[in-house]
Amino acid sequence: MRRRSRLMPALALAVACLSSMVPSGVRAEAEMSFRAVRIGGHGVCGADCPAVIAATGQITRDTPDRFLQFVASNYDRNELHAVVFLDSPGGGVLASMQFGSLLRQVGAAAVVARVYSDGRGGSVMTNAQCFSACVYALIGARRRVVPAGSQIGIHRMFANTDTLDASNGYVTRHRLYDNGDVGAMLKSYSARMGVSPGLITAAENVPSDQLRILSRAEIRRFRLGVPHL
Repeated sequence: MRRRSRLMPALALAVACLSSMVPSGVRAEAEMSFRAVRIGGHGVCGADCPAVIAATGQITRDTPDRFLQFVASNYDRNELHAVVFLDSPGGGVLASMQFGSLLRQVGAAAVVARVYSDGRGGSVMTNAQCFSACVYALIGARRRVVPAGSQIGIHRMFANTDTLDASNGYVTRHRLYDNGDVGAMLKSYSARMGVSPGLITAAENVPSDQLRILSRAEIRRFRLGVPHL
C-alpha cells in the first residue's frame, strides 16, 4: 500500500494532463539522458508538484548503468517508485531489456510522453514515440500508459556488421538477424512482465527496414499498456 501511495499521485496527475498534450515533431536521437522534472503548473502546486523522470534518447549499452547512477544520485532507491516519461527511437535490444528490468526493480511506472519547461515555472507535456527496442524497455515498467497521440512502433530486430574488402578497401555493411535465441529470451521476459509474448512474434514479422505503428486495439491486446484516457 505504501508503494502505491507514493507512485499514484504523480501517475494520476500525468494522465490527467495528457488530454492537453500538443503534438511533438522532435525525434530523440542522442544517447538517452535522464532528468528529474516536476509536472503541473507552478502556481498550482509549486514545490509540491509530483516529480517524474524524463528519459529521452537512444538506448545504448550504457543506458542501464546511467539509469542506476541517476537513481543513486537523486533518490533513495527504496523510496523511488517513480513515473518515467519515456521518449526514444530505440537502440540495443539487450540494453533495452536490462533497462526495462531495472524499471521493474525500482517499481517505476512508464508513460510514453515527453515533458519540458513552459518557461513560467511549470511544465508542458507532448506526445512521444517508443519505437523499435524502446518497446522492450517499456515492457519492464510496473504500469504502462500510452496516451492517445503517442506512438508505439515495432519491427524485426537486427545487428549491423561491417565487412572490409581487402582488395579495394570498400566496407560493406550487412544486417544480422536473430536465430531465435534472443526472441525466445524476449518472449520469456515479456511473459514475466505481464505482456503478451505475441508482441515479439508480431515485431519479428515486420521487415527490419520498416516500422509498424501499433493500433490502440493492438496495444490493448498485447497488454502493453493503457492505450488511452
